[in-house]
Amino acid sequence: MAFWQAIFRWVVGAIVWLALLIGTLWTVGALWFDFPIAGVRHALAVIFGVGAIALLVFLRPRSRAKIAVAIAIVLVAAWWFSLKPRQDRDWKPEVAVLGHATIEGERVTIHNVRNVDYRTETDFTPRHETRSYDLQKLRGIDLFVTYWGSPSIAHPILSFDFGEDGRVCFSIETRTQRGQSYSAIGGLYRQFEQIYIAADERDVIRLRSNFRRGEDVYLYRFVAPPHAARTAFLEYIRSLNELHERPRWYNAIDNNCTTAIRNQRTAAERAAWDWRMLANGYADEMLYERGTIERFALPFDELKRRAHINARARAANDAPDFSDRIRTHFATWPTRN
Repeated sequence: MAFWQAIFRWVVGAIVWLALLIGTLWTVGALWFDFPIAGVRHALAVIFGVGAIALLVFLRPRSRAKIAVAIAIVLVAAWWFSLKPRQDRDWKPEVAVLGHATIEGERVTIHNVRNVDYRTETDFTPRHETRSYDLQKLRGIDLFVTYWGSPSIAHPILSFDFGEDGRVCFSIETRTQRGQSYSAIGGLYRQFEQIYIAADERDVIRLRSNFRRGEDVYLYRFVAPPHAARTAFLEYIRSLNELHERPRWYNAIDNNCTTAIRNQRTAAERAAWDWRMLANGYADEMLYERGTIERFALPFDELKRRAHINARARAANDAPDFSDRIRTHFATWPTRN
């Protein structure tokens, strides 16, 4: 009995120490990134980290040190969770305007569809348009996947094809302020609000394929019967309107460009969890395995090689039929499975 009691105490003690370590690291990050007074946030984060370690090393009895550090973590967490997302910051021009939609019967009208006129990645004229789509004309969904560095991390963009009404795509991004740049670690905290960008493909796709250096774009076709395509589109519309009315925080784990797509659905309707939803650079392979994207009777590696569209996008550039020209490869691929 004494042996098992000792084991139990050791396990509980290890859990407490691990919780304090994780809590301290998280708190340092929260102060570093989110403390409202920019001039002192880094110093305050360092002081907290050093102070927590000093208490745990030097204060006796050690239980008192643990309690003191735990209380400090809870107090910072209470402040951090009180931070509210906002709509009224000094946004970068490309994310300054929020889209929203109205639905009348089978007609969906999206206001502020982004269609930026780019000269370079940073030199552009913002432009937003009102476009209308007939739900009965929805023919299918395509998936763009873009990479800019690590093969483990990518950015998905879904595009909905309404035939003669045209295409509209949705990109879920961080809504950054002027002078602010994305940080993967900062994305774990409350650095960025989230934005759903409804856009023309000549905007969000061409930006990545033609103007950003070192970014690779791949195009896949979803296997989506009409009712599934309609449901997916209306999920985006609902989320677009929700963010127009009420801002929310972006989070690099539970509310990022990929997990937000899953979160749009009710818990009962969500696809089974897979580690590649976080390491989303491999999500296209996951979708291939599940039969969610068209395989075209090709092994995945060959499908991905053929799905790369940068060369076609650069050749099409700002042509009115940009969307058709980046899809010419589909007609030459093998018969679908």
